[in-house]
Amino acid sequence: MKKLTLIRHGKSSWNYNVSDRDRPLLERGINDAYLVASTIDSNTFDAVFSSPANRALHTCSIFLRVLNIPSRQLGVFDELYDFSGEYVIKFIHSLDNHLQDVVIFGHNYALTSIVNMFGDKEIDNVPTAGLVELNFDILDWNLVKKGVTKKIMFPKNLKND
Repeated sequence: MKKLTLIRHGKSSWNYNVSDRDRPLLERGINDAYLVASTIDSNTFDAVFSSPANRALHTCSIFLRVLNIPSRQLGVFDELYDFSGEYVIKFIHSLDNHLQDVVIFGHNYALTSIVNMFGDKEIDNVPTAGLVELNFDILDWNLVKKGVTKKIMFPKNLKND
């Protein structure tokens, strides 16, 4: 059994004259990341992977801190700075098979596309700081195709407005 958790980076700011990779999180993005991270029951991740973009890494660091995950479990890979999903899928298929429970911090449209391709529930859009967990009854990451959508956690559903 393989478990893949996909988390979209928190809401970022367009108010700075920086490259796309360097865009920072808004305060809302930081707060939403803390909110979602604090609702995860336990940390069972074998490995954590993130896009090198500032907003994805900052979101990831919030989850690492809240879940008390050692930074040595984090890998940062350029192929996760992907918006189509093509490189993220190749990355997933190339994961080491000793890893059972993996989390990836990335970007849209890639994450929504992958969730709908590999999950059994249609999701219109994975929002910023949104988390979707997919389970696969396989032993080899290269065989990831259709799985079961086990958990969907979006910030708006966790807030008491």
